[in-house]
Amino acid sequence: MKSKKVVFLVIGLLVLLSLNSYAETKKLRRIGRYTFVRIKGEVPTAEVMKILIDRYTGDIKYGFDMVGYGDLFLPFLDQIKAASFEDKELLIGDKLMWMLFRSRGKVKVVEDIEWAGKEPLPVFSFTVVKDFKHYEFIMPKPCGNIALRKIEEIVPEAICDIKVEPAKANINDPISVDMSGTQHAKSMEVEVFGPDGTKMATQTLTPDSAKWQTKFDKPGEYTFKGKAINFEDKPSTNPCEAKTYINVPPTCKLWTSCLPCENYVRYPITIDASESTDPDGQVVKADFEISDQEGNVVDRYSDSETPFTWEKIFDVPGLYTITLIVTDDFGAVSQPCRVDLEVTQKRLFVLAEGGPFFSRGSYGPYLAGRIGLLYKIIPDTLSFVISGGGAAALKGDPWKSIFMANILLNVHSGPAFFGAGAGFTTKVKENRNSDADLIGNFGLDVLSTRTSTGSLFFEVRAPVGEGRKFSKHHKLMLGFRFLF
Repeated sequence: MKSKKVVFLVIGLLVLLSLNSYAETKKLRRIGRYTFVRIKGEVPTAEVMKILIDRYTGDIKYGFDMVGYGDLFLPFLDQIKAASFEDKELLIGDKLMWMLFRSRGKVKVVEDIEWAGKEPLPVFSFTVVKDFKHYEFIMPKPCGNIALRKIEEIVPEAICDIKVEPAKANINDPISVDMSGTQHAKSMEVEVFGPDGTKMATQTLTPDSAKWQTKFDKPGEYTFKGKAINFEDKPSTNPCEAKTYINVPPTCKLWTSCLPCENYVRYPITIDASESTDPDGQVVKADFEISDQEGNVVDRYSDSETPFTWEKIFDVPGLYTITLIVTDDFGAVSQPCRVDLEVTQKRLFVLAEGGPFFSRGSYGPYLAGRIGLLYKIIPDTLSFVISGGGAAALKGDPWKSIFMANILLNVHSGPAFFGAGAGFTTKVKENRNSDADLIGNFGLDVLSTRTSTGSLFFEVRAPVGEGRKFSKHHKLMLGFRFLF
């Protein structure tokens, strides 16, 4: 029983010693006995080494898989072809993580090696980069062995990326800044420069919050300059800039064909926006609005064709405000232009009328003419007329030239009018008396301008008073009336 315990104890000690020997660093005192590849000559060149690696690709992959670095094989193979071999020395006491070699024709791996030769070992050194790590490989010059010397974590340089949308916008439109495409950064910074080159703002962003929105209240080109900071606080060096252009809004210009517009009721007035301009595009629309003195909108008009004019007829006199806003081809609108426009209607006219006049009693012919005033009590509806004049008798005795006067109220309906009133006529014969007349008339406007009207009219005068029968004392007139 005791002998069994002694055997187990000896076995345990052997295992511990064996493990300890595996854990210890292997001392490499000479090189060239177990070469990975055969090399002709004592000191091969870097180009020869690359050719040998290409020739023994399968063995190299096998060795990488065996040592647990299979994922490093393809980057090693790709980068070694263009790698720059550096001449170095492996100093006495320098360590290697592992080395591939060949023994009895088979690929072997030894790990945790220390160079313990009598002199520094000349080697070729080159670096393979993968996943932000630098893997330094060496190849001793006397042989073709491949060894991994060390692994260094590298902090990649930040790569800045900035996008600004839209490339063109209007004043106060939202501008989006996006730096989410930036790589290897712990923070980002964007500086905004105005059209004159002055820095306007600085905004700090992070990979988790890589977007920002701003707006501008003045037109021109704005520049966004980005910068990314990596985890070693080193700023990016790649170009990182974007621009946006804020559209210049159009400028409106408004005028009217009359100002003030005297006697323009029912006559067209041209409202003109044709001289409105846009410095970086063109005007594509004009919106007109008319409001009365109380601020009530009475009419609107939108014109999308040049020359951007509006022929407007005002039916009612008054003080109006015309507002114009123009739009350019990018959708920007101008500041409003306004014109206060007084539209008046002539209400008091000088009246001149004349024509043949007939008096009952052989219908003595006369040629009559009157002057007076016409006042439009309600424009286009009701007018008041006062006039006076004379009529020259064309037959002579017993007919006498006369004087007459009228006071009338006329009702208007379009170009037609009719009315009634009172008048006075001196005696047409020696054996007659002067007459007070009731007057009726109707007529038709046959020509009209902004300040004058011409009308044909027919007038009937019926004397009033005892013994004044209409059938024996009436008077008639057919004439032309001119108002100015």
